[in-house]
Amino acid sequence: MNTTSLALKLHPNDNVAIARALIAEGTVVSEFDRIVVRADVPAAHKLALTHVNAGEPVLRYGQIIGFATKAIEPGDYVHTHNLEMAAFERDYAFGEDANVVSPAPTPVTFQGFVRADGRVATRNYIGVVSTVNCSATVTKMVVEHFSRNGALDAYPNVDGIVPITHSFGCCIEHNGEGVNQLRRTLGGFIKHANFAGVVVIGLGCEANQMGALFMAQGIETGKLIAPVVIQDVGGTRNATDAAIAAVESMLPVANLCRREPVSAKHLTVALQCGGSDGYSGITANPALGVAVDMLVAQGGTAILSETPEIYGAEHLLTRRAASREVGQGIVDLIKWWENYAEREKGSIDNNPTPGNKAGGLTTILEKSLGAVAKSGSTALMGVYRYAEPITVKGLVFMDAPGYDPMGATGQIASGANLVAFTTGRGSCFGAKPAPSIKLATNTKMYSRMKDDMDINCGDVMDGEATLESKGKEIFDMLIRVASGEKSKSEALGVGNEETVPWMIGAQM
Repeated sequence: MNTTSLALKLHPNDNVAIARALIAEGTVVSEFDRIVVRADVPAAHKLALTHVNAGEPVLRYGQIIGFATKAIEPGDYVHTHNLEMAAFERDYAFGEDANVVSPAPTPVTFQGFVRADGRVATRNYIGVVSTVNCSATVTKMVVEHFSRNGALDAYPNVDGIVPITHSFGCCIEHNGEGVNQLRRTLGGFIKHANFAGVVVIGLGCEANQMGALFMAQGIETGKLIAPVVIQDVGGTRNATDAAIAAVESMLPVANLCRREPVSAKHLTVALQCGGSDGYSGITANPALGVAVDMLVAQGGTAILSETPEIYGAEHLLTRRAASREVGQGIVDLIKWWENYAEREKGSIDNNPTPGNKAGGLTTILEKSLGAVAKSGSTALMGVYRYAEPITVKGLVFMDAPGYDPMGATGQIASGANLVAFTTGRGSCFGAKPAPSIKLATNTKMYSRMKDDMDINCGDVMDGEATLESKGKEIFDMLIRVASGEKSKSEALGVGNEETVPWMIGAQM
């Protein structure tokens, strides 16, 4: 990459370039026919390269990111004041670019925990899961008991006690889609490979009855799955004591688990981006895409998600669909979200957020094109509902809103045992029981927030790394973290408050 250039043109057909740093009004940009900049262009924002008439498309990545609201001249600053989203036809071209990769010539292993059913974990936690918000306090009291100094010293192979709490579980239809989705989500956590054992705590009178939850999700109680119902055992203190006793009985069993070498095919990585900026689609996201391609070549799985954040770029995924059915699954999700936004009198273009826009992103089309880059280049093998168990290997898509904790919650419930999270503004996200690594899109933010960021992808923009080398760095860190190395968010203790199920249906 040319480190002296003021702006980057990402595709030959683009009519905008991306500012590497602030380009002041009056600056002559020699690499683009000596264009004179007509207004300050902030870092990561867009500089017009050609004349664009009102109503004509503006192109980035060789794709439409919106339409000019008025005439744009070479050297103009292009953003919300002269660019807007509008509907246009897309060529879905189902499966035309489906790339089923060959297995990697050199198998990669990591140090994982092999469960009795053959699943592989990256962490060895005991979980305490609430069926309803009304049992969240007891859940946290149990976890606080084991957070005291020395409480787990006798169990060095146990990574900790994790609370899974949420704000739902009652005043919903007892057999409706809302409670079914919640049960699917909680069931995914209860059965997650990263939990050696789980205590499930209910109130007793909630709509999300524990018996119905267990039956719907095929969960059987036993030595490592213990139910506690607050009303049945005599209230808050008794329930807390009972749950503590249940955890104590699980600890010696969980401590018997040992890490051992296992194939990287057992890794399922949730792909997330939050607090994105204009560099996200240039540095961190495509670098993560390189890592995803490497993981898929090892037989592993990557979960792309957040349906509103592929909006406008869905045709890139349908072209990569392994079958027409898979591609149609993406189209059906897009149509559902269009209808949903219309019904709720909202706009999908409400995303990007104010922070995203301050970072250089103007429309959801632009954000989505950059977001899809983190999925790499391999075939899309499956499309899943929120929190639905992933049953195929390779790149898959799971339906979810664009709210990062909500999306990651569904991905973890679906079986993700790692999270890879790109950010340009500085998201302080963590996840449990799946460790999360944070990938910074720009060096300035990385330097400011080193305690939260695991890898700086800004050096791609700085000319000090390539997407290929950075992708390898990300992949290597995924292997290290899967093997037990703590990510920055883990070291900070982030992740206990980030479980946010997607609650649908009427609340009554």
